[in-house]
Amino acid sequence: MAAADVFTKLDLELKPDPSRTVIRPFSFAYPEAFDDGRPSRAQAVVDRVRATDPALRTRMRALLTAPMRERHRNADQVFLRRFAEVRDEIGAGEFDEDEQFLIGAYFSQEYAFESAALFNPSMVRLPDDALEGQPSEPGAVRFLLSLRGIGEGHISSVTFRTGEWGPGDRLVLDPPSANGVPPQIDRTEADWVRLRCEDSRDVSETVIFPVLPSQRQGVEDLRLVTFTDHDGVQSVIGTYTAFDGRTARQEMLRGIDMRTFEMRPLAGSMTGYKGMALFPRRIDGQFVMLGRQDSENIWLLRSDDLYTWDSGTPIMAPKYPWEYVQLGNCGSPLEIDEGWLVFTHGVGMVRGYCIGACLLDKADPSKLLARTPSPLLFPSAEQRGGYVPNVTYSCGGLLDGRRVLLPYAIGDEYSAFAVGTVDDILAAMVPA
Repeated sequence: MAAADVFTKLDLELKPDPSRTVIRPFSFAYPEAFDDGRPSRAQAVVDRVRATDPALRTRMRALLTAPMRERHRNADQVFLRRFAEVRDEIGAGEFDEDEQFLIGAYFSQEYAFESAALFNPSMVRLPDDALEGQPSEPGAVRFLLSLRGIGEGHISSVTFRTGEWGPGDRLVLDPPSANGVPPQIDRTEADWVRLRCEDSRDVSETVIFPVLPSQRQGVEDLRLVTFTDHDGVQSVIGTYTAFDGRTARQEMLRGIDMRTFEMRPLAGSMTGYKGMALFPRRIDGQFVMLGRQDSENIWLLRSDDLYTWDSGTPIMAPKYPWEYVQLGNCGSPLEIDEGWLVFTHGVGMVRGYCIGACLLDKADPSKLLARTPSPLLFPSAEQRGGYVPNVTYSCGGLLDGRRVLLPYAIGDEYSAFAVGTVDDILAAMVPA
């Protein structure tokens, strides 16, 4: 089968929606040259609020409450929680509820987290016990879809959707909530954090935006996997790139459930790069990942510790024109009877990104068995434009028996979906 015929593109597309916003923290300070020992800028704002006539404060609260409640179900609680977060920075004294509300609002901002782009999707099967996890008909699969949203300042956040993939490749995305709900920081130790999203009525309301210094400019390209450990316990895990504006490193998002997440950095010499993706189970007792540590080849990494990665070796190098510049894995490998099916991205002329695939040995994934000499998905005439033109990219697909559903990004701007079969993908490969 010709590589270009392996996947069927579906009509469904996901476009950025600037109407979806979240209330997130807002901080401010004097420039260093003007920070001359006077009270902080934050304290100055608080003093102005407290000096305002109480009747005017009440009217100010009423004026803000009405529009905020139209877009945010829990705006009042968010502002009061924000006041509690900055309480230690603003001096002593008692604050009435209007003061707390207004101070919380001054230290907050409404942020359109997917106003510029909604792309680089990844997906896994929803856990059976998830609230959103019950299929509507026999043979249908409920899934969790993660997406990278970009808003003001080119800051990346993670947002989610749910949907159903049914017989006959019927694909339905659940309508997302109009509300975006910020997570509550439940616990912080060193440079990891636990986030509680219990205010979210469904996972589409959950927005994971940068909360650690390492993520100042973004939480990028989450690659989801349902990991089954040797004791049979399953958990949804995602690796992502944390970017502070200058340096990137790999971190891990672990879903304790669909309402609680832990974010922590990965340690070791292999983790200061992009694109790492975890295998869905241990191999020979070790955790295993794919990555592109040298920005050119696909690497295989092994570790006894899920959070520390110090050793790896390249297993697949550019060979064909569409991947001469760079090869990388898309998402986590999919386990099939023949081995590990891995979707790859290749970079070629005019920095064009295409999607291919390879097959790794099941017992020893350092052995490359086969690969596609031509791309399976590429920037076609109708899907070539976008914020970054000539880019077709994915952070991972979903396997159901011998069917494959692959979400992919177009032009670093929006997302689409394609379906295929394992047999057709393997038929498009040649021996390595």
